[in-house]
Amino acid sequence: MADELQLEPVEKGGSKKKLVIIIVAAVVLLLIIGGGVAWFLMSGDKDKAADGAKTEQTDGKDGEKGAAPKPGEEALYVALPNPFTFNVPGNRGSRVVQINAQVMVRGATDEDLAKKNLPLIESVLLQTFSQFTEEQLATSQGRESLRTTSQEAVRDALTKVAGKPVVERVLITGFVMQ
Repeated sequence: MADELQLEPVEKGGSKKKLVIIIVAAVVLLLIIGGGVAWFLMSGDKDKAADGAKTEQTDGKDGEKGAAPKPGEEALYVALPNPFTFNVPGNRGSRVVQINAQVMVRGATDEDLAKKNLPLIESVLLQTFSQFTEEQLATSQGRESLRTTSQEAVRDALTKVAGKPVVERVLITGFVMQ
């Protein structure tokens, strides 16, 4: 019976080597995957930025209506300090309208010109706004007509005073009719 119970010791060193090899392989695989993901994300952002720069540069041509602004001529907004409150005639009597507006200019020099001529801009806008009736202001087409008419009037008035239109757009930022 003693011959049958003879046990041989098992070597444990082989399994430790396998475990170390598996861990090293997993770390290397994670580094490769992480590097690939980082490269993909970083190269994608550069391509998008380059495409945006190409689009911005090639969209504008001199003399073209709606051309992209020249470098250094960013859009600046000059808020008119007080809302315009006035009466408009309508079928059921007059109604009170309140409009908040801002003007968009290009560059710091036009911003300064707009701020210097703010009383003129406010006067022209109030005159233009009060020419419209309740029926015209009740529709979205009428409000768009109000914006374009006031924009043309402001540009004309500033051209006479400052020698150039200064204002690119008149923006109506608030409109209430009661």
